[in-house]
Amino acid sequence: MLGRLKALFAADGSGAGTADGGQDHLRLAAAALMVEAARQDGHVDAIELDAIRSLLKKRFALSDADTEELLTEGREAAREATQLYAFVRTVNEAMPPEKRVEIVEMLWEVAYADGVLNDYEASLVRRVAGLLYVPDQDSGAARKRVLAQLGRVEDDN
Repeated sequence: MLGRLKALFAADGSGAGTADGGQDHLRLAAAALMVEAARQDGHVDAIELDAIRSLLKKRFALSDADTEELLTEGREAAREATQLYAFVRTVNEAMPPEKRVEIVEMLWEVAYADGVLNDYEASLVRRVAGLLYVPDQDSGAARKRVLAQLGRVEDDN
């Protein structure tokens, strides 16, 4: 676990030296970003952690054990990070621009998981979307898809 964290925060966190290193770094970056989204309202609820587990398992086709390990590593990475740059850079390097909206949609799902969209959560998702070069229109469409999945109508945020 520590090795992956150190590699992510190293100057060259691309994982280019290993066959699956880039995918490992992408998974860790996605997990850390989702944990950071969950932390924005000052506490992480069990329902938010369950949402992150579900999203990681589904998006990266992980076993239950691998999902738990990745969530633990993501929580550690988010706790140790002083900024989002390493995570965002990893996503930008590992995913083509048209696929990055998937990460933004995952973040919206975590932000809405507890039933309340906090202003700090919304701000983080919008900031990450901008850093991932996801246009506002695409981020808004991702948000609307999440609301529709949850059976909610558009709110004021």
